[in-house]
Amino acid sequence: MDEIYTIQTTTQHHFIQLPTLLKKYGKITSISFGTIILPCEIHYRDDLKSSIILPSATFKELMLPKSGNTRLIYHDGILYLGPLIGIFTAGFTSSEIRPIGERSLFFAKLLSLDQTVGLYSFVFGAHHINWEDGTIDGFVYGKSGWKQITLPFPNVVYDRLPNRRIENHQALKLVKKRLTEDYSIPWYNPGFFNKWDIHQLLIKDKKTTSYLPATIHPPSISQIEEMLADYQSIYLKPANGSLGLGVYQLMYSREDNVYYSRFRDEEKNRLRKYPSLEHFLKASFKDNRLSSYLAQQGIKLIRLDQKPIDFRVHTNKDVHGEWKVTAIAAKVAGRGSVTTHLNNGGVVKTLEEIYVDPRERIKAYHDLTEAAIILSQSIDEKLQGFIGELGFDLGIDQNGSVWMFEANSKPGRSIFSHPELKEADFLSRKASFEYGLFLFKKSIFSPEELQNEQR
Repeated sequence: MDEIYTIQTTTQHHFIQLPTLLKKYGKITSISFGTIILPCEIHYRDDLKSSIILPSATFKELMLPKSGNTRLIYHDGILYLGPLIGIFTAGFTSSEIRPIGERSLFFAKLLSLDQTVGLYSFVFGAHHINWEDGTIDGFVYGKSGWKQITLPFPNVVYDRLPNRRIENHQALKLVKKRLTEDYSIPWYNPGFFNKWDIHQLLIKDKKTTSYLPATIHPPSISQIEEMLADYQSIYLKPANGSLGLGVYQLMYSREDNVYYSRFRDEEKNRLRKYPSLEHFLKASFKDNRLSSYLAQQGIKLIRLDQKPIDFRVHTNKDVHGEWKVTAIAAKVAGRGSVTTHLNNGGVVKTLEEIYVDPRERIKAYHDLTEAAIILSQSIDEKLQGFIGELGFDLGIDQNGSVWMFEANSKPGRSIFSHPELKEADFLSRKASFEYGLFLFKKSIFSPEELQNEQR
């Protein structure tokens, strides 16, 4: 009973009408949407095929936001509609057109897919929760734009908090604790990754260690010297950084006995020369900031027009809870840039634009896909909680080996600005809901197993 059905309403009957085909699943005594469960009476009709009919009063009591498409899942006498997925975030505004500020468009595109998967979704923040009556004044998106309505507590919560600072706010932590512990609501994609923590996890796994550049945290001056002697080039990155901010590429020239550093300041990409490592550190790392950095081996990446290339690979869990790759894009560094990020002048390209030879393109696709799936599975096995999506920054060196530079728990979506990646954009957003559907089913059929996994 997992197909998608259309909900209709009637004022003529007090009972729920279902296709006769559903009678085989067993006696239904209650109907549920979100965390609401109501007793009900069921009648079956031969002429109903892909729709169900609810009394208007039941429709209202369930707090369904609209007639539309829904999954029907039956267990232990209860017919579940939905699921209802709540997307938890922060940064709300008073604007009716852009209630979540600059991210309103992202959330609108996400919510517009829920009916394709056969479920309902809404966006909410901590201050929208009415704990006393178990409802949320959440935001839904439809043809007429954004609307704030009252909904029941969701079956599943999808975490889309925007940054580490907000995530560490005590009030938001308490919301998650209460919804997961008191209401047993699965919560997926919590937490931003620390680069060093992820490195420590993956370096111990023989399946993933070959993908990791040599990395030290925090690096001493002597260790930086040793790494430069071994690799000629290293990267210094904030352990908790993102978007390529605060990254330095450091190079040593034996011929000139000087150090070169690439970085980006508030204005543009810079290349500076220093007579010694001490001069570089004094100029770049005041107030002992180096203690929050890690040093990473520089890799000689493949290039396009003399510019280094790395790859963003998105992975998602599907409706069966299995990892799959939903998007691969190349990022070509901007002129003089220390990273390939778009805000540093990087450009997004498809694999077809990078590899003219189909055989080379197929090999790159296979190698990147294999690496991303192995890395996703390893991270998933080692971290607590429910992880439904990951974004990897991977590189291919001039010998064809794949390297992982970064794993992102809440990957950005800048690569999807490329017109040829619209389908990948759709697939990755859709997969976010499909994993929510997977968790919803698990909460019904294996609740104890789910609770153990979430702890």
